[in-house]
Amino acid sequence: MPPPFRPRAGPDEDGPDEDDTDEDETTQVSLVLDSGALTALGRRDRQTAARIAALRRRGLWPPVVSTAVLVDSLTGNRVRDALANRTVGMSLVHALDEPLACRAAQFRGRARAGTAVDAIVVATAELLEALVITVNPDDLARLSQHANGVSLLPV
Repeated sequence: MPPPFRPRAGPDEDGPDEDDTDEDETTQVSLVLDSGALTALGRRDRQTAARIAALRRRGLWPPVVSTAVLVDSLTGNRVRDALANRTVGMSLVHALDEPLACRAAQFRGRARAGTAVDAIVVATAELLEALVITVNPDDLARLSQHANGVSLLPV
């Protein structure tokens, strides 16, 4: 069975761009999306296209999406799920297993904040040493204080 994600290429394989100066974004090996970011990055507008292009230049695209985020984000209605499904189609889906669920539970217990899905996003990011794109930085910041190697980027 292939791994649930693939290794990322280094930042800017063909040379750095002048606007690629943020160390936190360029040193991450992968990108994990929370539920809100999953939907936000599915929009078809110039700002979103520019964000995705910048993430690609940094070797952070495609993103990783936890199966728990799919449960939280999708409704089963094709029309209502269109934006999220667009992003899912460009993403690598990471399955929730028992060790990851237990690690997420530790974060929730220590932080006393966030939802189970938020904690799973942070646990997934810790596993992958990833940057998390989030629309909910407050709860995720409290959870990520108990994780190793997790950085947040608000949408």
